[in-house]
Amino acid sequence: MFAVMDDITALILDDHAAFRRGFARLDDAQDAEQLAAVWDTLALHLEIHAEAEELILYPHLLRQHTEDAAEETDDAIRDHNKIRDAIEAARARPVGSDAWWKAVWEARKENSEHLAEEEDEVLPDFRRHAGLDLRLELGERWLAFYGEHPSGRGLTFTDKDPKRYIQEHG
Repeated sequence: MFAVMDDITALILDDHAAFRRGFARLDDAQDAEQLAAVWDTLALHLEIHAEAEELILYPHLLRQHTEDAAEETDDAIRDHNKIRDAIEAARARPVGSDAWWKAVWEARKENSEHLAEEEDEVLPDFRRHAGLDLRLELGERWLAFYGEHPSGRGLTFTDKDPKRYIQEHG
């Protein structure tokens, strides 16, 4: 049996804490080399996390058929797209430049808003409607996903159409 820490919602919260620490590390970086080291790791984790949520969490949220599931999923997919777009914009700029910081700040802002919505609305909704056995099963899938895609191997990190996503997974 799995520990409660392997509940998918706990694993997602662990990632959220890592994102907050990563953005804080950017504040302390001293030069472009340190900025790149912190940002590259953080950006990759943000992208892998979004793919994992879109593959594992949100399809099950939609299947719970709660009143808010479609709206919450639509918001999440839009948020993920904005974060991906900001990451891509940062990649196109010299690390540490004003344009790079603007893109990183956009990713940070969008991510912070997304985490708050997910932690205050999506995850509590999911915990209320999904039993512990399902959350543990999905937690196992979450961990396997990360293991199967080290450094994002095999993932494409592309924006998704929220309406199409909901139709395909609802």
